[in-house]
Formats: sequence, structure tokens, C-alpha cells
Amino acid sequence: MAAISRCVLCRTTWMSDVPNDAHRAAEAAARSAYGKLVAALTARTGDLAAAEDALADAFASAMATWPTRGVPSSPEAWLLTAARRKLIDAARRRQTAEASAPDLASRLENAAMDTVDPDMPDLRLGLLFLCAHPAIDASVRTPLMLQAVLGLDAARIASVFLVKPATMSARLVRAKAKIKAAGIPFGIPGQDAWPERLDAVLGAVYGAYTAGWDDAGAGDFGATSLASEAEWLARLLVDLVPGSGEAKGLLSLILFCQARRPARGASGGAYVPLSEQDTSLWDDALTGEANQLLRDAASCEDGGRFQLEAAIQSVHALRAVTGSTDHDTLLRLYDALLATAPSLGAAIARAAVLGEIGQPDAGLTALDALPDERVANHCPYHAARGHLLALSGETEAAAKALRRAAELASDTAARDWLASRAAALSQR
Repeated sequence: MAAISRCVLCRTTWMSDVPNDAHRAAEAAARSAYGKLVAALTARTGDLAAAEDALADAFASAMATWPTRGVPSSPEAWLLTAARRKLIDAARRRQTAEASAPDLASRLENAAMDTVDPDMPDLRLGLLFLCAHPAIDASVRTPLMLQAVLGLDAARIASVFLVKPATMSARLVRAKAKIKAAGIPFGIPGQDAWPERLDAVLGAVYGAYTAGWDDAGAGDFGATSLASEAEWLARLLVDLVPGSGEAKGLLSLILFCQARRPARGASGGAYVPLSEQDTSLWDDALTGEANQLLRDAASCEDGGRFQLEAAIQSVHALRAVTGSTDHDTLLRLYDALLATAPSLGAAIARAAVLGEIGQPDAGLTALDALPDERVANHCPYHAARGHLLALSGETEAAAKALRRAAELASDTAARDWLASRAAALSQR
């Protein structure tokens, strides 16, 4: 992972003469422990923004001292101690203006001897729950998790969510200010609040994955695309909540999709749809891990959306073994998914499956039943409609729908593929 990919490291001046061991140690700590350290600091202060700032300063201090004094035996413990000192100093500076500052400084000083490894508990689940608190606007929960747990900076997050960096930065600042002003508690809520809060966390991680799905590892994110970051978060959730079938289902879903990533693009970057992908390019190890997670999820008490979506991807993955896709099973799974967690995407996918089992007219009828205001500018809707119209023999209407889908596509490769299909139909 490139060091400058994390906001905590972006704020450090990286010089070419920094020894590699110090550079690697700081990068490894940012990758493996950033969220853990932020969580520990936030748990003490209740101030997420201050915790992030203190940790960024600690990394800056590390890069100023480690190259000459050597990397400490426990970089994480060193960073935690340095960050706590930064917070204590800040609290002392404020104590004349804020009555709570002396108490904060005292609590931090009493915690100064805590160690990170192996004694300090992993509080990242509490941090995730904090970011997904109902008082936090749903639209900023995913960006907040990406920054608080992974350390991604506002500019990188903004590029994924298609907003200006200043806009994203302002949203994140407001969310953190609300956490502090409203006194939103850090920690894991009672079991009665788990379903809602854990669902929000899972949904935010999945939102991060879908936002990064079109990033095939190129551009600003390089080999560490947002999709890969979301996979890392999903793995963290499985470790933190091992009894959650939905957490396992989410990771399974992501791994099924990640396994197909090498086959999504042909030479030259051309888009390759799932039905035409070369299954020999799929990653068997990731597919096997995804299938095992899905089996493990079935033994858990909770069942829901992500297990069903993973099961759908499992059916697609079987094509690598059988050479064909069981569309009848797909239809049943989409019916179950729509009954459990209705969504526009699932409804469109189910309509497309109807076409594959010889019922394109039924698929078109299903699409016609969707609200116009939701589908008028929705690329997958027009793409599915074009496919179903082509199966029905209505080539002119199919070409028109595919051209509209191409106009709405945000991904250049997908846009070119849709346009070429439309042109081929027009030539018939």
C-alpha cells in the first residue's frame, strides 16, 4: 500500500532519504493499526476529530525521530503514547477555557501506560458503531468510516463519491463536530440496538465496495482500490463479530465479486459482461473462500440480505464448474431477496433473469412496473430493457434503450460496450 494513500501519512513530509525500515514500519502501522489507535483515543476523549489530529501528529513525530533513533520495538505503542501526549498537551492548553479539560487531561494521563499489544482491547467495532450512529446522516456514514477506520483522506473519498474535496471535507468535519457536541457515546450498544446499528455498518461497508467496484485498480487508487479497502473492512467485521451470518455473507459477496475482477476487462480495457467472462480467469482461491464463508453463515442465527446476495453470486460462480448458469435458481433467490430487502437493483436483475428463462415479455412487464422517477436516468434499467427487447425481437427499440444506457454509463468501458451493442442491433 502506498504510504501517501492514508491521510495520516499524507500530513507527514516523506523525504527520499528516509530509511526504508522507518518508512515501512510507519506504513505497516498505518495499515494494520490506524483504526485501532483512533478507536482507543476516541474511547478516552469522545472526540473523533481530536483523536485523528493527535495521531497524525504522532506519525509526523515518528518520521522525525525513527530514522535517527531507530524503529521502536512496538511502533503501535509508541504512536499511541505520542498521540496521548499530544491530546494531554492540547487539553492543558484549553483548561483555562473549558472546565472539562482538566478531567480529560487526567484521564489521558492515567491511561498513558496502557499498551497496544497484546493487552489493549480492539475497539474498532465501537468506532464503526459510532460512525453508523442514527444521529449521523446516512449519506456520510460510509465516508466517515473510510476516514476514521482506514485513514483515507477527504480528497480521495470525494473522488469516489463524485463530490468536490471541499464539500466532502466539510461533511466529515460536520459529522465529527456533531459526535462531540451531541455527546454521541463511543462503544458497542446494547443487544437491542444491534440489528439496526450492525445493519448500518454492513450497509456502509457494502456502499464503499459498490462505489469502488468500477475502479478496476487504476487511476488514483492504484493497486489499493476502494473495493480492496472495503474487502479489508469486511474481513475486520467478520473478525470482530464472528457470530454474525450477515457479516460473513457480506464478505462472501465481496469475495465472489473480487474473484471475477481479472475477467472484467479484455485486452485494451474493453468491458466484458459477466455472461461472457472467461471463467478460467476467475480466482479459484477467493471463490473457495467465499463459498466456505457462505456455508459458515448458514449456521448462524441471523439471515438476511447479504447472505442471499452472496448465494446469487455463488450460482454465477458455479458456471466455472458446470459451464452453464442455473437461472431458475437465480429467479428463486431474487424472489427471496426482494421479499427480504427490496431494491431497485434486485428488481432489475430479476427482470433480466426472466429473459434468460425464456420469458422476456414478463421481464419487460416487470420493468414497466418500476417507478418512472427512479428509472428514467438509471443506466442498469435501460441496459436490462435493451437486452429484453432484443430477446423479444424488437431490435430497433432495443438499440434505442441501449443507446440511452450508454449515455448514462459512468464507466467508459461499459459505455463503449453498450454503444457497440446498440450499433450492432441497428445494423440488423
